Amino acid sequence: MRILKAAVIGVGNIAQEHIRGYLANPNVELYAFCDIDPEQLKKRAQEYHIPPERCFTDKDEMLCTLPEIDIVSVTTWNAAHAECTIAALNAGKDVICEKPMALNAAEAQAMKDAADKNGRLLEIGFVRRFGNDCRVVQDFMESGKFGDIYYAKATYLRRNGNPGGWFGDKSRSGGGPLIDLGVHVIDLVRYLCGLPKPVSAYGATFQKLYNRPNIKAQKGYTSVSAGANDICDVEDLATALVRFDNGLVLSVEAAFSLNLKKPEGNIQLFGTKAGAKLDPQVEIFTDENGYLINESFDEDTGLSFTGLFCREIDHFVDCVLNGTPCRAPAEDGVVLMKILDAIYESARTGHEVEIH
Repeated sequence: MRILKAAVIGVGNIAQEHIRGYLANPNVELYAFCDIDPEQLKKRAQEYHIPPERCFTDKDEMLCTLPEIDIVSVTTWNAAHAECTIAALNAGKDVICEKPMALNAAEAQAMKDAADKNGRLLEIGFVRRFGNDCRVVQDFMESGKFGDIYYAKATYLRRNGNPGGWFGDKSRSGGGPLIDLGVHVIDLVRYLCGLPKPVSAYGATFQKLYNRPNIKAQKGYTSVSAGANDICDVEDLATALVRFDNGLVLSVEAAFSLNLKKPEGNIQLFGTKAGAKLDPQVEIFTDENGYLINESFDEDTGLSFTGLFCREIDHFVDCVLNGTPCRAPAEDGVVLMKILDAIYESARTGHEVEIH
């Protein structure tokens, strides 16, 4: 089997996960790096032994100079996802792009169009689809355990969790916790429920606490680009109701900064036969012989980050080498961006927004 030469565009925090995934895959050679920050580029190149002649601060120069590159990870800030992905696709490379797919649905559609035009694979980094907790719930979904899932709740709340750097700068991020954190849980609910089509959204966003610069406690989440003069013009809390064509309604809450006791992150699914909660362990709630029953597992079902990104990268490589159907295709990224666009537009106007 041939060895794929992999390039990474944007070598910040999340790039590390892609890099480790490539290094762990016997069918991949970690081949080239690109980043607009020369110091960050040099640091990562030395860390992973990428020679200077395969390190670039310009993506187009890299793609032109190294036509032998087979696959590309786009792990830049959000505003560069579309530009970098389209450039790589037009150069004939298969691409995995981190979530969120782009700043908006129009950019996302342009990315998908480029993949289709060039006959290349574009996978979106919906890494929660590769989680062990996702696999457990899917097993029960497929057996009909839950019946008809008609309501779901997804929360991803931090108390003091704005990472700083580009995450708080709307021109580079596209938004705050909704587009950064909410994207994970919205996609996972939709994936678990069989990818229903969204039809409308009603949302609200708040800028009340910003990045909490007065708080002395250390943040648990810090971007490599964070600094003393960071911009913070994104929402710190977003909430929404999303309706789908199969009758499912999803309630979403996502926050960088919120006055709550401790961070929360869970998904709840409510069906006609049973419900489930991922918090972080998977629990199932049902009834049997006239009794309300709570079911737990003997094994650990909480989301484990051990091997999580490696499974995602392994799948991407398998799709490229063997034509395996992609579990996180571009069209799902486009739909997700339509949901986010609708929530932000609803928050702006105060009205429900239809999704087409």
